[in-house]
Amino acid sequence: MSFLARFRRKKEDPEVARRALLLRAGRLGEAMVLDTEVDGDGNTMISYTYTVGGADYQTFQRLDAAQLLRKNDFVPGSQVVLRYDHRRPTNSFVV
Repeated sequence: MSFLARFRRKKEDPEVARRALLLRAGRLGEAMVLDTEVDGDGNTMISYTYTVGGADYQTFQRLDAAQLLRKNDFVPGSQVVLRYDHRRPTNSFVV
């Protein structure tokens, strides 16, 4: 390890930072799960839809370890809690 490398900041994972910001300042909403599937890497992915200000949005999300413990909460057709950025409603994730 070089001398200067000791003083460099560790880069934070952008996904972790995005979720932390939404948990702290994001608005609550409700989304409906459309589909659940496992991708080629073994990650469980969900697709969900939600409406903010009369506009409909649809996106995908990989479930984290805590959400995988509640896998039955994410069956297609179920309503789930959502956090989103009120300035950019496309920035969202299911809690």
